[in-house]
Amino acid sequence: MKEELKKKLSKDPNGLMTYEYLANNIDRIDAILPELVENIIAVDRTGQFIISTARYLHAIGPKKYASQIDILIKAAISKDREHRYLGDLIADIWGEDYRDHAEELCKSDDNFRRIYKRLYPTSLI
Repeated sequence: MKEELKKKLSKDPNGLMTYEYLANNIDRIDAILPELVENIIAVDRTGQFIISTARYLHAIGPKKYASQIDILIKAAISKDREHRYLGDLIADIWGEDYRDHAEELCKSDDNFRRIYKRLYPTSLI
């Protein structure tokens, strides 16, 4: 990432600026995507834009961006302590019918299991 961009995005107060840069330049950011993900995780205290970024990358290229999505989801789990955004994330990544498959998803996907336990702490799964 060029120093000028790095300086600008380091002043991002909440992740929105980084998210907008990523979304507006998606066709030419593959080389710096890890740095953009690192920056958004560093500046977003609530997880809102981390989750938006994970959802966006999943919508346009779930396989291509799988490793970055995984990093973003892990960060979102720890940042969204009030669970304001995790419900949207779980539905977008694992499908609207995720509850129908929750047991098998919990066994096969640690990120899903961690989110599901936060959203449904009294669940028997």
